[in-house]
Amino acid sequence: MNINKLILVILFGIIFCANDSGDNHSIHLDYESHVDIAGFQFSHNGCVDNVYGGDAKESGFQISASNSVFLAFSFEGKVIKAGSGTLVNFDGDVNTECLSGIIFSDSKGKKLNVSFATNGKSNGCEEDVDVCLSLIGKHHQEHSIPFSLYHAIPFIGILLSIAVIPLVNHHFWEHNFGKISFFWALAFIIPFYLLVNSFHVVTESLLHTLFFEYIPFIVLLLSLFTVSGGICLKGKLVGTPQLNLIILGIGTALASWMGTTGAAMLLIRPLLRANKWRTNKVHTVVFFIFLVANIGGALTPLGDPPLFLGFLKGVDFFWTTTNLFLPMIYVSIVLLILYYFIDSYYYKKEEKIPEEETDLKSIEILGKVNFIFLALVIGAVLMSGFWNPNYSIPIYGHVTVELQNILRDILLLVITFLSIKFTEASIRNQNGFTWFPIVEVAKLFIGIFITITPVLAILKVPDVGALQWIKDLCSSELMYFWITGLLSAFLDNAPTYLVFFDVAGGDAATLMVEPLRLTLLAISSGAVFLGAMTYIGNAPNFMVRAIAEENGVKMPSFFGFMAWSFSILGLTFISYSLIFLF
Repeated sequence: MNINKLILVILFGIIFCANDSGDNHSIHLDYESHVDIAGFQFSHNGCVDNVYGGDAKESGFQISASNSVFLAFSFEGKVIKAGSGTLVNFDGDVNTECLSGIIFSDSKGKKLNVSFATNGKSNGCEEDVDVCLSLIGKHHQEHSIPFSLYHAIPFIGILLSIAVIPLVNHHFWEHNFGKISFFWALAFIIPFYLLVNSFHVVTESLLHTLFFEYIPFIVLLLSLFTVSGGICLKGKLVGTPQLNLIILGIGTALASWMGTTGAAMLLIRPLLRANKWRTNKVHTVVFFIFLVANIGGALTPLGDPPLFLGFLKGVDFFWTTTNLFLPMIYVSIVLLILYYFIDSYYYKKEEKIPEEETDLKSIEILGKVNFIFLALVIGAVLMSGFWNPNYSIPIYGHVTVELQNILRDILLLVITFLSIKFTEASIRNQNGFTWFPIVEVAKLFIGIFITITPVLAILKVPDVGALQWIKDLCSSELMYFWITGLLSAFLDNAPTYLVFFDVAGGDAATLMVEPLRLTLLAISSGAVFLGAMTYIGNAPNFMVRAIAEENGVKMPSFFGFMAWSFSILGLTFISYSLIFLF
């Protein structure tokens, strides 16, 4: 399948998957039952406008409702099997106080012991409860599913596969990484289904991951990768320490305004061409990942996804510009100075140094139309943040996608298509452009996004959960920085940011000012800065590595890169945290 067909498939998928499944609602009633449910009845004070869908509908129950009562049962004697899932969906201002007269029965007509969930219990209810209920709002809540740490094994498996298999058999990895990603995704999905015993819940969770996380992620990366790959910087560029320092500095400055992915994809190829003659250049790509693909994106919501999510949660657009400016400048200057000395050392070790020098007058930019497309990409992203028509399109169950997000992704795909259409193939060929890096990221990260579900769900559980002890460590700004950062290095930094944003109180207006300003600063800088610690900490890291390897640079392994990052960034971030957060 060529890339044009891939774009069309994604485009039609966004449009035609956005259909009404009959479960568009504001509240859903979740359950966990030890026995089969043959029928149930609730009284209410008028708070329920409508009741429908859920596992009751899937099990063939007849659902009836009046102004004060609703009930559900099967004329054919069918039951809702023991397990967990969404029992029914509600329209209305529904809460536990407005529901009463709750009656559940099993297949023999025996009344069941029913209770609403409370915190502090293993399953949310007392041990003698047959059916445990919980009301969940309109947003998808994975933490209502009783995941354990065992369900995180596939996530650990895919990380170890990325780290180990390329070292053991690189040829096998290059030809089978998609199958390996699929294997680990399936290794999570099957136990997930056995846990909840509900096709509806599993499908809903996977579609939530697909529409809320993966599609926006990969569509934005695809557009930036395609547009930036259509801009070719030609000329006599010689990879000296001075020129490399200038390119890293420019990339770091651009990252906050065109995104870390856009800046990285724009400059990595000219940097590699300038240093093609050098034997020692791995360190240059490593520092490029540190600075351009991560730290440079700290100043605006355009720079990195966690900051964009903070913007959507109410953080002012320029709050990060004013509050993270000095931290970003400090960390960048430290790393740029360190890079210059390291690069100068390796430069002197080169056996054959070219006699010619960089000629700035010879520099020529091809594919300039892509700068317009790049501006349109930024505009599409900003549009989805500033414009909110308060209209959502139902996908399946309680998974809905807001109109502005669908429009943004469609616009990004159209821009991608236009970039391919109006950029001469010869320009991409001169750029050494191939589709392999984005294909690799697309295949691996869908596995990562799926298998990471239980880890993030456990972290989101309020006040309880197997990983609650991690959140309990957040007693100071220093701990917020390091815990948010280290988790962001291995998990998706965007949801990790949201988890600790909520741990800190979740109110942007309060967090942006004293005395909690430093807390938000710690969370923001941790999510952005420490994304540079691993290849999977931020998507551009993986793409830069793939492009460098395509151009003959033997990049460090997963653990080898961590050796670089923990030794160089570790000391830098320790000094930063002590100066700015202590």
